[in-house]
Amino acid sequence: MGCSSCSTGADGQPKGCKNNGTCGTDGCNKLTVFDWLSNMALPNGEKPFDFVEVRFKNSRKEFFQNTENLSLSIGDIVATQATSGHDIGMVTLTGELVRVQMKRKKEDFKVENFPKVYRKASQKDIDVWQKCRDREEEIKKRAREIAIILELQMKISDVEFQGDGSKATFYYTAEDRVDFRQLIKDMAKAFGIRIEMRQIGYRQEAQRLGGIGSCGRELCCSTWLTDFRSVSTSAARYQQLSLNPQKLAGQCGKLKCCLNYELDVYLDALKDFPSQETRLFTEKGMAFCQKTDIFKERLWFSYKDEPANWHVLSKVQVNEILEKNKNKEKVASLEAYAVDNIVEEKVVFENVVGQDSLTRFDRPKGSKNSRNRNRNKGKRSSNNNNRNTNNTGANTGSSGNSKNTGGNANKGNSNNKNNNRRKNNTNRKGKPNNANNA
Repeated sequence: MGCSSCSTGADGQPKGCKNNGTCGTDGCNKLTVFDWLSNMALPNGEKPFDFVEVRFKNSRKEFFQNTENLSLSIGDIVATQATSGHDIGMVTLTGELVRVQMKRKKEDFKVENFPKVYRKASQKDIDVWQKCRDREEEIKKRAREIAIILELQMKISDVEFQGDGSKATFYYTAEDRVDFRQLIKDMAKAFGIRIEMRQIGYRQEAQRLGGIGSCGRELCCSTWLTDFRSVSTSAARYQQLSLNPQKLAGQCGKLKCCLNYELDVYLDALKDFPSQETRLFTEKGMAFCQKTDIFKERLWFSYKDEPANWHVLSKVQVNEILEKNKNKEKVASLEAYAVDNIVEEKVVFENVVGQDSLTRFDRPKGSKNSRNRNRNKGKRSSNNNNRNTNNTGANTGSSGNSKNTGGNANKGNSNNKNNNRRKNNTNRKGKPNNANNA
């Protein structure tokens, strides 16, 4: 729900169209209605419907008669009739769809003195209107301070100025009746305008202010939901939801409206479904219902003596056992029925391409020293392997020559031994002579 103006700016912040809820393209308004009859021409002789729908701040919409036959289209800013002065709003719907909306909201367009559209707003009207809109937050803050000083048990949630700036409407919520006569006097004296107080419910407050729900989408009441139906905790029970008020409550503090969306489907499925308080009588003992799955049509039962051991039964099997129990017949056991409902679980992830394990990052990482040691071990082992290969190559190469030159090698070795013996003898004889000379 946004136009191209709602894109992101250069610094990553939301750009926005700076219209504060009065988007000219009618793309980010609350309770927007798509005019699917806009491209269709009227039959010959048929006059266009002279009523328009005008939207004011937040979700407040009203119908006005176009007595001046102005050429109005969706997005035009118009000046409309008010109780005193004039108001400024934006046209959100024209043509035959306005007739349908008025009939839906039970508005009689044949009544005389219906509120009128005065004119298209001039630039001066728009400037005054924007100045009043800029003052709303400051005035709301000041009004809350005055209410706290007067110790009034109320919460001022929103302030809406009239288009000409002569009056301001304060929307508030309260548990009980509030006497705000002194509050009106103090605010009229402080702000110098006419004051109107209007009490709304908590759901209407959420509708006016808007927000994001727990589902991640905009609130239904501020985008498309117009009628608030009562929601009870029985809707959560039928859908087997946990009765947790923090999860079932919306931003208004009441039960979420979306609990009613799928309630009819659950009620249809529960028509021929056994009750959760069903008890089955078997020869092994009495069994209680522990859990139900409505759409899979399955129920989980456990014996009274074995509450932790659950047995899965289908809806047809449970109804069959109940019929036998009505005839005062007991089945042998639940296990005989539960065997047919055992389903093998499908493997979601398989290592078919040789990927690494999903838990490979859970293993503790080794220190750097151990890594270096492993690297050094690898280098040493590779060097040893190279040496061994060189030695084996040398031995294989010299084996062939040793056969032919074996005798010559022995002779050379004997000559070397004789030469070493002579050198040793000469050294022994020379040592005492050197000593005597010294």
